[in-house]
Amino acid sequence: MTALADQIRDFATLLAPAAGNAGKLTGWISLTRAADLPFLHSFATGLERDRAAVDAALTLPYHNGRTEGANNKIKLIKRQMYGRARHALLRHRVLLS
Repeated sequence: MTALADQIRDFATLLAPAAGNAGKLTGWISLTRAADLPFLHSFATGLERDRAAVDAALTLPYHNGRTEGANNKIKLIKRQMYGRARHALLRHRVLLS
């Protein structure tokens, strides 16, 4: 359990975007594969499959949080309005929010 907690804590430090995180991720993946943690092995394999996107997320300061927040807000309004009114009222609520 301590090895698992250490690996997760080390990965959490990589989530703050910085220039050297791509190299640190390579080291983290090699340490994870050396440890006897099968769940983290599959997680590391998933990170390796989409390595370009993971490297971009860990090194670049850009993100799409504002867009995702707007999508979440629209979906919430849509769920609240389900079965209550037509598209015109839904459109007005989205535009006014």
